[in-house]
Amino acid sequence: MKPASKATASVLALSCCLSSIGATSASAMTLMDFIRGGQGRQQSTQVSAPVPVNPVQTLDAAQPPRVKQPLPTVDAPKYYTYKADQMRLVSTAHFADPVVTGAVADASPSPVAIDSGISQRRYLADARVMATNDIARAIETYYADQSKPLLWVADHAVSDKAKAAMAVLADAGSVGLDPADYAVTLPSADAENADPVLRDRALMQFELALSSKILMFVQDTVRGRLDPNRISGYHDFKRKDVNLSAMLDVLSASPDVTAYLNSRNPSNQQFLALKAELAKLRAESGSDGSHISISLTGILKPGGSSPEMANIVKAIQHRGSDALKAAHADLFDAYPGTPDYTPELVSLVEDFQREKGLTADGVIGPSSVRAMVGENNDVKIQKLVIAMEQLRWLPPELGPRYVFINQPAFMVYYYNNNQEQLSMRVVVGSKQHQTFFFENQVQTVEFNPFWGVPQSIIINEMLPKLRSDPNYLDRMGYQVEVGGQAVASSSVDWYGSTKNISVRQPPSSDNALGELKILFPNSHAIYMHDTPQKSFFKKDMRALSHGCVRLADPRAMAAAVLNTTVDDVAKQIATGQNKAVAVPQKFPIYIAYFTAWPNKDGVIQYFNDVYDRDAATQKALDATSKARTAQI
Repeated sequence: MKPASKATASVLALSCCLSSIGATSASAMTLMDFIRGGQGRQQSTQVSAPVPVNPVQTLDAAQPPRVKQPLPTVDAPKYYTYKADQMRLVSTAHFADPVVTGAVADASPSPVAIDSGISQRRYLADARVMATNDIARAIETYYADQSKPLLWVADHAVSDKAKAAMAVLADAGSVGLDPADYAVTLPSADAENADPVLRDRALMQFELALSSKILMFVQDTVRGRLDPNRISGYHDFKRKDVNLSAMLDVLSASPDVTAYLNSRNPSNQQFLALKAELAKLRAESGSDGSHISISLTGILKPGGSSPEMANIVKAIQHRGSDALKAAHADLFDAYPGTPDYTPELVSLVEDFQREKGLTADGVIGPSSVRAMVGENNDVKIQKLVIAMEQLRWLPPELGPRYVFINQPAFMVYYYNNNQEQLSMRVVVGSKQHQTFFFENQVQTVEFNPFWGVPQSIIINEMLPKLRSDPNYLDRMGYQVEVGGQAVASSSVDWYGSTKNISVRQPPSSDNALGELKILFPNSHAIYMHDTPQKSFFKKDMRALSHGCVRLADPRAMAAAVLNTTVDDVAKQIATGQNKAVAVPQKFPIYIAYFTAWPNKDGVIQYFNDVYDRDAATQKALDATSKARTAQI
């Protein structure tokens, strides 16, 4: 077949591809597979053996032209209206032994009964506490067991252990949580000195309320406040399980409740860096005069002029590194504040752009201005809180070896032995074709890959062309199969169903996937790959694909994941043969979305919310806080 033209490959390179590949073959998804979110059937690199073709799928020359019908479409995942876990009343009917309760009610309690807590424990049945269903069940299980001790009340008073636990809850803001979610009212001093019945009722209400809030806190620290899958169809996480039933027993036996509760938070270096940054920003004054405004209309090119030039220089001097300030110290001292964008100032701007990971071309546009101006503390704090929430969705430790793609940064990082060993620019999905947020394991590198065109692209983008020009795919060098049998594009009935039709692009220099792809098989059919569209990596905003992740230096990443050399990767590519090579050992990959994240030196960097996911996450947090204030 004739190879695809470069113009066509350039267009199709935008469609990174939502198809998934097996260990030794390429595949294309059927329509039903796409709807179910699963992989299509595996398709060999050789043409499949002929099978009978559904006659309605091919055109009969004698048939009259088809009447035009509305084109079908495949819809992208949606963002949802977040539905928070609902609260219910904890059932306390079995919290007091009916025999003991009746005996105490019929006679004045003896000193022994009072000292043993039997008399006050019977008032647990009168307590009214709201909790989510799993927390309520854990409380009901614990307190229904008459042999279990009270946790927070001793000698008819709030215990020191309870006060220590409440101090941790009050400090929840330091770990990115909302202290209001865990607030518990202490019994008043008047209640403690009042009638014994009123006192004990208040203490038992406090006992259950604190237990419910502590369980909520522990659950939130371990897995986050949100179920990410309820935020959007682009989130894909198995929500962590927290053994709440055992938690109250652990708290009962714990000699240091403060240490135990604090230990439930993630302890990885990324979380600790986010926590330290949050504390620093909250301690800073919002009116320290350090914010610099730059009101630049359009872009400023070298040799141009702008009255904002003085503010640009001032902002770079304020936000640049110590090394940059030292390198341009003479310029900062001598700059007279003139509006001309001179070669010396261009050099300063280029160094600043390079330092911030931007295209170092000296052209000052919106991305450069954002880097110069920065964001105010309130915006940064919100990004940090959301980042800490999202980090709880991931494993407590990312691992000694992993790949981390941060979509808002348009970057990928390879870590080995807990050290960043490789980083490069990436292109991720456009806002209309967003890359998902999930974790998986790197498994395979495929050299000289076929591109199995996903049904979303066949239906949404190719079908309109094919209905007017059935020869389109033949002319562009694509391979078409119907029911597993190779056919000419011109013979297919493109007005019928496409569920048995697969389309793929053979390996070539113009293939939309380039020289190789790196697979971590997932239901979203997202992977990392090469691309013939190298110019996109020069852009600062790189949300430009159909969902997959394009690599600026795919050979280097392939060598890293295969634990080999770039020269060996080059030899594999040079054969021109389609070949899949399994990685020596599977390891994690995080296809992540963080607008605040530490670099390899632990310095927090901030990025734009390219998909508005932070905004959706904040709405979910607000809905959760509202649900938690549900009244009895």
